[in-house]
Amino acid sequence: MNQTETGALASKIKAIIRDVPDFPKAGIIFKDITPLLADHASFAEMVRHFAGKFRGAGITKVLGVEARGFLLAAPIAMELGAGLVPVRKKGKLPYKTVSASYALEYGQDTLEMHEDAVKPGEKVLIVDDVLATGGTAGAACDIVEKVGGKVAGIAMLIELEFLKGRAKLAGRNIYSLIKY
Repeated sequence: MNQTETGALASKIKAIIRDVPDFPKAGIIFKDITPLLADHASFAEMVRHFAGKFRGAGITKVLGVEARGFLLAAPIAMELGAGLVPVRKKGKLPYKTVSASYALEYGQDTLEMHEDAVKPGEKVLIVDDVLATGGTAGAACDIVEKVGGKVAGIAMLIELEFLKGRAKLAGRNIYSLIKY
């Protein structure tokens, strides 16, 4: 897909995404991707686009970050012929886990992955819906690298550039389709 086609896809999807003011708290404009998920043709086009960006990179696992990242990562993994790895909040996975914590505005949170989900040397694509401050994506990278995996890329549907999350992920291969 060339730059003009990518721009057209970004505009199309941006028009589908719904803004929800004051959610989850006053002053926040939440970017709701559920209308995109309900639009089969646009959703499928977005999945093919993301898979195309990373096809040929040797991706063996696609890591989806709870919860909306699961919805995007699963079809991208299928399109790439790769396995799907869920990364969840602490205490939600049933088997032995590896974890990484990250800073929130007030406090910390922790993400976990099954310790055997990624093998040493495997190339992993991390997928989530929004790149904001970079904390979640950074923790996902840490988890993959703790078990010896290689982060081949980070794919985000939306990037909130004003929050400068990309800076926390310096040196990483980051792709976002839509920027605000």
